Amino acid sequence: MSTVLPYKNKETGKKEQVAEMFNNISPKYDFLNHFLSFGIDILWRKKAVKILKNYHPATILDIATGTADFAIEALAVKPKKIIGIDISQGMLDFGIAKLKKRGLDKIISLELGDSENMRFDSNSFDAVIVSFGVRNFENLKKGLEEIYRVLKKDGVLIVLEFSKPTSFPFKQFYQFYFRYILPTLGKIISKDNSAYTYLPESVNAFPNGKAFTDLLDELNYKKTKCKTLTLGVSSIYIGEK
Repeated sequence: MSTVLPYKNKETGKKEQVAEMFNNISPKYDFLNHFLSFGIDILWRKKAVKILKNYHPATILDIATGTADFAIEALAVKPKKIIGIDISQGMLDFGIAKLKKRGLDKIISLELGDSENMRFDSNSFDAVIVSFGVRNFENLKKGLEEIYRVLKKDGVLIVLEFSKPTSFPFKQFYQFYFRYILPTLGKIISKDNSAYTYLPESVNAFPNGKAFTDLLDELNYKKTKCKTLTLGVSSIYIGEK
């Protein structure tokens, strides 16, 4: 996987740039997420949580939690505790405020954390969930190895991530929207010139579909699966320890 950076004119690493980018767009992130996906991202998360329910996890780690949308959705499985981590303090601040407002800050806690170097003991969580975050890992393999480490035996990883449609003519329409319309709208609303150009570039560079499940297999995940959503715009990946 080639390294795609949000800010190509800066000499900082991907991790620092991704944190800076999300800090910059955090005030508009939730609105843009729903607006640019026509609200379909909400349905995608619900589908991922429906799969998660089959595993009855008591403890869940939400990586790249952002403003905690996926963590909040995961409450549907009735866990005892959810911890969300993110490298962007700006995103976490909005997530913490959202949880307090809804009275959810006792069951969901958010903290600054790096997916490639987590503070948690091995075999700590029944489930790890990630929505639209793995393609932002600086070192994808290292991040997935670290997730495997903190999962309990028979625990599950569920990843929701953008992928690339393949069927004509939707593929062509999607590519046009993703390359031209989405970056323009994202730039105008978020006031960040790079964030929504980075989005399609990072999706194109990501090993989606079988390439991603092959990587999970290589890292000893079991029963790996890929379920495509909305004609291949996004995919849910499942892997067990």
